[in-house]
Amino acid sequence: MTVNVLFAAPEKDWEEYAPHLRTALADFGIAADVGTDIAPEATDYIVYAPNSPLQDFRPFTRCKAVLNLWAGVEQVVSNPTLSQPLARMVDEGLTNGMVEWVCGHTLRHHLGMDTHIHGQDGIWREGSVPPLASERTVCILGIGALGSACAHHLAQFGFKMRGWSRSPKRIEGVTCFHGENGLKEALTGADIVILLLPNTPDTENTLNSETLALLAQGAVVINPGRGPLIDDDALLAALNSGQIGHATLDVFRTEPLPADHPYWSHPRVTVTPHIASATRPNTAARVVAENIRRGEAGEPFLHLVNRQSGY
Repeated sequence: MTVNVLFAAPEKDWEEYAPHLRTALADFGIAADVGTDIAPEATDYIVYAPNSPLQDFRPFTRCKAVLNLWAGVEQVVSNPTLSQPLARMVDEGLTNGMVEWVCGHTLRHHLGMDTHIHGQDGIWREGSVPPLASERTVCILGIGALGSACAHHLAQFGFKMRGWSRSPKRIEGVTCFHGENGLKEALTGADIVILLLPNTPDTENTLNSETLALLAQGAVVINPGRGPLIDDDALLAALNSGQIGHATLDVFRTEPLPADHPYWSHPRVTVTPHIASATRPNTAARVVAENIRRGEAGEPFLHLVNRQSGY
């Protein structure tokens, strides 16, 4: 029997994803019709991006699951028309890309690379030897699939690793905290803080004037997670006072970041244009195909979203 898979994402993505999806489904032994124009009443699965024109899921009465192409689901999870199971993207390519970006910027700040990259002015700057990684505390807020992978790799460098999540977790080489009191413990005295939390009402402004004050003087904030995790006014105040030494930000409340936003001109802020990681079509297609295989075999779907928690 042929499975009908609707690709519901911006048109520009279809050409890139189509060959990988067809190959992956064939490799998993699934006979599938994959396209962008499958009728709602005939659709078995929806491969979905939240910026798709498709926003009303009610006509898809036969659909067994909506398979998100993004790690983040905040733009679709609260859609009142969505009654089908929703799976988020947990993809080796996306995870590895995030690990590389996070480790790169963590090491950049740990080693003080900016001093020399921007200091090509003829001044011989002696005495700028950084501490060893074992003398630096790095805290990751959000130790799900992405955060735990980043924590694992950073621990290999010898950093004193902390991780925080809403519920208890255990990661080798990482001191894990959870809950409201655990957040304060995790942040107190941290030299580098990395945000990889989901965007939910409970996580908005996780870094604010109170929590930023807990960090070590001159600490670094790295945010490849979601823009609303940070109170922007509080961060700018902390940067101006010197409580925060630098912020490297990849995500923002408004994207693209407006040209007149103070982050662009602040000497202690690095802006990158939401490039920390991206879904790779060749690896993501295999995640999608595995979930479709599971659906057809009557097995549980992978990476299902909890509607109540929002991730």
